[in-house]
Amino acid sequence: MIRPALAVALSRLASAGTPLQSEALLDIASLFPTFELRVAASVLVTVAVVAIWRVGARLHDTEVDAVSMPVWHLSVTMLRLVVVVAGGAFVFALWSLSGDIGTISAQYDLNRRTFVRIGLSAASVVGAYVLTSVLGRFIKEIASTRPEISDHQREIIYRIAQVTTYLATLAVILGIWRADLGGFLVGAGFLGIVVGMAARQTLGALIAGFVIMFSRPFEIGDWVEVGDHEGIVTEITVVNTRIQTFDGEFVMIPNDVVSSESLVNRSRKGRLRLDVEVGVDYDTDVDRAAEVAQATVEDLDEVLSVPKPQVVAKRFGDSAVVLGVRPWIDRPSARRWWRARTATISAVSEAFDEADITIPFPQRALSERDPSGPIPLTDARPEASPETDGGVESGEVGNDAPSGSEEADR
Repeated sequence: MIRPALAVALSRLASAGTPLQSEALLDIASLFPTFELRVAASVLVTVAVVAIWRVGARLHDTEVDAVSMPVWHLSVTMLRLVVVVAGGAFVFALWSLSGDIGTISAQYDLNRRTFVRIGLSAASVVGAYVLTSVLGRFIKEIASTRPEISDHQREIIYRIAQVTTYLATLAVILGIWRADLGGFLVGAGFLGIVVGMAARQTLGALIAGFVIMFSRPFEIGDWVEVGDHEGIVTEITVVNTRIQTFDGEFVMIPNDVVSSESLVNRSRKGRLRLDVEVGVDYDTDVDRAAEVAQATVEDLDEVLSVPKPQVVAKRFGDSAVVLGVRPWIDRPSARRWWRARTATISAVSEAFDEADITIPFPQRALSERDPSGPIPLTDARPEASPETDGGVESGEVGNDAPSGSEEADR
């Protein structure tokens, strides 16, 4: 039986090397004589490559004093790439020397050029992934040394480099297969229409992501409120935005939702104003209470001295005149907001207590109507009937109403 062309070529390639290399290749092939053993070996090698790849991803974040971080990142990336290539070469050699790939190539009329194109295409995809990872690391390193580059700008640069790399890889793969670009563009046009109709929400989120990145309504680290969600922005991608709520939960919000909902950026200018309400009794001198509250808040370390805190009269409440204590904090965050708010409430409460300014609690006065008194009637007023006032006559309302003492006892 004549071996397929690809298996013969690989056998000649193995025999062309040193005797030790030829024996090693033949020993590898002889160790897995059955189809099941070759499948098991391929799976084990794949698992090992994936494990080493993940370990290498963790090594990227390890700080090494002996070398600089860019050199370390590049070395780890090259090591991961070598492991992937070695694993792929082992699996390919294992199946090639067994004759299975040659059989498949003869059955489906696949020549050596086709396998070379498949290998180059796979290498291009792996190379693009590795290149984007290296670019992300280098961009992060450069941005960390330049304070004028914000996290938002770094994210934009990385996303543009990522999209450019993948588009260039696609063009290389099309060139490897010598695809007809005219027919490809026509097919891509029809495919784009179908995909656009089927995934218009995803495409809308994609377009909205680029709009958000360039319009910059918020940046990474900002405190925002989007619809019913409120928290700190931790990541902005081309599809969604991730925020961390003050309960420690991560919320993924599609970018089209972000662009369509009302957006409040509480830390746009690097500071935030608090609004703490406190009520004083109606018999209290409002101006004096406002002066006491303002002097108290100005002495707090948790709030800014510039701009100065303000105390304004906001409204007449049911039981008190409501004052609004409005201090400012810088670098807004959930912790700083709660600390400043707690300190303000505690300090104002103690200051009012020392100044004998009463903070009233809700009060309600109850009174009884005298049932024996006459009810004035005029000619223009029609006589009340059980049907017109809900089945209870006017004269019976006072008799059935509970007294003030009875209502208090209840």
